[in-house]
Amino acid sequence: MWGIIATWSMSLDSLKIAGQMLAAGKNAGETVITAVKEVENFPFYKSVGYGGLPNENQEVELDAAYMNGDTLAIGAVGALKDFANPVSVAQKLSQEKVNNFLVGPGAEKYASINNFQRKNMLTERAKGFYRQQIQQDSQTKRPYAGHDTVGMVCLDQQGKMTTATSTSGLFMKKAGRVGDSPVAGSGFYVDSQVGGASATGLGEDIMKGCLSYEIVRLMSVGKTPQEACEQAVFHLDQQLRQRRGTAGDLSVVAMDNRGRWGCATNINDFSLVVATQTSPDPIVYVANAVGQHMEIKPASPQWLENYFAARGAAKQ
Repeated sequence: MWGIIATWSMSLDSLKIAGQMLAAGKNAGETVITAVKEVENFPFYKSVGYGGLPNENQEVELDAAYMNGDTLAIGAVGALKDFANPVSVAQKLSQEKVNNFLVGPGAEKYASINNFQRKNMLTERAKGFYRQQIQQDSQTKRPYAGHDTVGMVCLDQQGKMTTATSTSGLFMKKAGRVGDSPVAGSGFYVDSQVGGASATGLGEDIMKGCLSYEIVRLMSVGKTPQEACEQAVFHLDQQLRQRRGTAGDLSVVAMDNRGRWGCATNINDFSLVVATQTSPDPIVYVANAVGQHMEIKPASPQWLENYFAARGAAKQ
């Protein structure tokens, strides 16, 4: 069995490539990096890679991570500027014995020494969003609510599992802010003997529950991926609401080492994409909470039409 699951419908095209790679016997490490890079390189996704929205100083700072489920090796970067494909830098860091998580100038120096591609990641389109936000919010540079991380969990035919994340984080965030995405156990976690999980949403709240590790832990004691996602997300959501009255966006995807998958969310219409050996053509699903359980349905033709129309409009 092989499989790959990803957050958000923006992963659809990349999972078509990933599915073909896995079906051909490619390993989970190469596959997940290729798939995440496809998302990073698409300039009209406002929350990942090239074209990602900037911080309050109009600088694009990128966070990314990679984990090898066989060895538990982890690599991560935070607040990386002016380098393409931060997920590739994260993967390289996972091969180091120490210094696996680098941020800011340290991450940029490492990327430069290792000959990663330098690139101005701020596009004219992103500058336009920045100017618009400044005009609308001239008194206080408040963070924009949209912060969609691309996160993937991958299983290859040999049973190896990997996970990777990439994001530009909160729009209008403070310079140097790092969310959950590159933080092991919060934004991602994978163990080839069990399974993996990846999160997206408000990083400051996801980190309060070490959400991805908790899902893998629950799977390790017998929960299915769906049961583990629901238990972890709804428990953290309930705890946050009880203690302070509100909870930020919490969404997760997971896959176990048998190719079974699950997701949970506390927002409306969370989208995810899945491809497996039994269903090799990627399917976009839309998830909504109904009580303490999830209702997960394939996206309707109208939903997909609206998605592609919006993406096409972004290119103009």
